[in-house]
Amino acid sequence: MPDMQCTTIDYYFWTSSDWAYFGNPRLKEMAVSFGLTINYYPVDLATVYSRTGGIKLKDRSVERKNYRLDEMRRYSAMLEMPIVMQPKHPIVSTEMSSRVIIAAKEQGIDVHELTHEIMGRRWVHDEDIEDEWVLKQVLDGLGLDADTLWKNASQGWAHDRYKQYTEEAIARGVFGSPFYFYGNERFWGQDRLDTLRSYVRRTLVDSTGA
Repeated sequence: MPDMQCTTIDYYFWTSSDWAYFGNPRLKEMAVSFGLTINYYPVDLATVYSRTGGIKLKDRSVERKNYRLDEMRRYSAMLEMPIVMQPKHPIVSTEMSSRVIIAAKEQGIDVHELTHEIMGRRWVHDEDIEDEWVLKQVLDGLGLDADTLWKNASQGWAHDRYKQYTEEAIARGVFGSPFYFYGNERFWGQDRLDTLRSYVRRTLVDSTGA
């Protein structure tokens, strides 16, 4: 049975996720259209992979790497969203970009635009999203207090929250990015957003008796 009266979507993501980048606008549009709140949970995908059997991109077969690029090209054209197919900055960590989002959440800021802009800095502008200057530029561009948010993100509690989100994700069955939860129902990948939309619609109809 669908989850009745659910008003939120829990969104677990890696800040360096190309697929999460592709999905962000449609996720937001869906939430607005159904009057839902999105809970944003940035996670450490390396830890998720190590605990759930995931394979890092560098370790995948050439065939899988090439197919990923084919899909990126197709989704970029279909969604009319530009993307740098092979960014120049290697991903060593995504902790500070995640902690900046967490610090903004703590202040009650709607972090959708912040999350999407951080991803865009990697996938559109080909920048290092762990660089302090880049992240402060993102914050300034959104009219946020960059110095305060950076200071808060650098504190131990933000690190602990990041690890907490990662552990919670694994406990809920997350094994990749993006992952969406509506109630107890889970959906992996931006290519499942239409399935999520259909499920939400049916759930709301069942809960209202319309």
